[in-house]
Amino acid sequence: MSMRSFLPGILALAIVSCTNNPSKEKQTMSPTEEAMKTGQDPHSYAKADAKVSHLNWIADVDFDNKKIKAVANWTIETQSGATDIYFDIYDLQIDSVLVDGANTNYALSPFDEHLGQGLRIPISESAKQVSIYYSTGDDARALQWLDPGQTADKSHPFLFTQSQAILARSWVPTQDSPGIRFTYDAKVNVPKDMMALMSASNPMELSDDGSYKFEMPQAIPSYLLAMAVGNVRFEAISDRTGVYAEPSLLDTSAYEFADLEKMVQAAEALYGPYAWGRYDLIVLPPSFPFGGMENPRLTFATPTILAGDRSLVSLVAHELAHSWSGNLVTNATWDDFWLNEGFTVYFEQRIMEAVYGREYSEMLASLTRAGLLEAAAEMLEEMPNDTKLKLDLEGRNPDDGVTSIPYDKGYFFLRLMEETVGRERFDDFLKNYFQGHKFQVMTTEEFLAYLKENLLSEEEYAQIRVDEWIYETGIPDNLPVVESDRFKKVDAALASFMETGKLPASEQTEAWTTHEWLHFINSLPETINLEQLTALDEAYGLSQSGNSEISAAWFQPTIAAGYEAVYPKVESFLTSVGRRKFLTPTYKALLGAKQDQLARDIYAKARPNYHAVSRETMDDLLGWEG
Repeated sequence: MSMRSFLPGILALAIVSCTNNPSKEKQTMSPTEEAMKTGQDPHSYAKADAKVSHLNWIADVDFDNKKIKAVANWTIETQSGATDIYFDIYDLQIDSVLVDGANTNYALSPFDEHLGQGLRIPISESAKQVSIYYSTGDDARALQWLDPGQTADKSHPFLFTQSQAILARSWVPTQDSPGIRFTYDAKVNVPKDMMALMSASNPMELSDDGSYKFEMPQAIPSYLLAMAVGNVRFEAISDRTGVYAEPSLLDTSAYEFADLEKMVQAAEALYGPYAWGRYDLIVLPPSFPFGGMENPRLTFATPTILAGDRSLVSLVAHELAHSWSGNLVTNATWDDFWLNEGFTVYFEQRIMEAVYGREYSEMLASLTRAGLLEAAAEMLEEMPNDTKLKLDLEGRNPDDGVTSIPYDKGYFFLRLMEETVGRERFDDFLKNYFQGHKFQVMTTEEFLAYLKENLLSEEEYAQIRVDEWIYETGIPDNLPVVESDRFKKVDAALASFMETGKLPASEQTEAWTTHEWLHFINSLPETINLEQLTALDEAYGLSQSGNSEISAAWFQPTIAAGYEAVYPKVESFLTSVGRRKFLTPTYKALLGAKQDQLARDIYAKARPNYHAVSRETMDDLLGWEG
């Protein structure tokens, strides 16, 4: 159990009087000092003796003032002797707090850059409900308010949330730990010509009055609370799957995700029934900072995966896989993040293999392996401890743990186990693991104990070198090898080009998937010159590609070589896409090529359109203080 105190042993709490008299709500009484301790999670103020179990949320979404005004009615469960319940908040204006219908005082901890504030509410051990009336602030990091011009259709504003890892506290006062689960229902009022959606049961038609009701009967942690409000419409793909998007993107999105039902069926065949009712997806505006977010019942997805040929739908397989690994069985703390993401990448690969074949999925695995080795080599120089699967994020933003390590090192660790014990044994183990721990949380240590008891012999545990994979830095030398015949042909074409200048034949490249192009571009040697880059660009139009993955990959060698013809595309890309996966390496490439001023000039234009998650990373990378 990890204990945390925010001052040496104590935390000063400012006691705020809350009554029905607005003039007294913000008055501060004399400070008191109390210890505020958490359980296992260093990123939450919540305590084990008083936890939430259900949320009834009633909210008005105000686009004019870019605020949400709401009441969070929490059903709570207390242990004997409980005297307080603790919530996490970040830049919330608390108007009043009620316990079982009666007004009460509350206390706020000093502001912490990463954690926000702890909200302490006095209760008795018999208390059943806490109601918190509040509104969101200007620095609600989970919320992105978009003007009409920032959307695809340019007709309506848009709002979406991004709660992972600990940003839910900036739009709902909550116990913001992945180890605390709750059910919820909600009533949300929005402008009457817009649709509201949540990580819950969702409407398929516009309401007449802008009022929407939601139910989430399966218990989730706070980071899976989600909402989107905008001019969106729905198209069904099967009886239990469908897609939401702005009208101009709806047909394109439905085409791109036509295999959703096939993916769900493939996943169920592997590891048991889908437990969440419907599986729908919403295509968000381009400022969404991630590829996707696995919000239950409603995956949030970036429009950058709309490639037109379904070549980037492995991202959808990834978010679907989270319906088992992460949403169903959840990492207890963000130090155990690999238990969510490593399992999900493994599961994603198995879904892609089932739907599109082993040859296809091995191309994806090969790209993953190459990216992991490159990222790990860089991280070993800058932050070696973050190359461990079991992280130590205490005192840091848990978002710092979102690297390729929990995803891809985690995947190859699981793949190594599969290759060691055989697929049949490993599949039986995983199916039992998911079904036996559904709607529960898991620590790394609990998983290793389960692994020893239910899968690996002592000899197999030692052969795999499990503890080295989990607790030591770097990538072990028993990293599984990936063979791709299709990539071997790409390698041969590249070698011929570099040796003779002969371009790969058009009949060959026209058959290449996105993944083969990525392998080709990623394999270009550092010695490639401007003449060779120009030849490739003139032959294949790489600088004008509409595929975001290809564009972001192409920027790396071209920027490094000083290929100025690509700079206009770099600027248009960085000012129109907010996905952090693409932004970080592109800005880094500009800095590495001594194009600092160009990077900062572009960022000055692009920054207002980025989500807070992306802004924080880019601000740090660019030393931005503007």
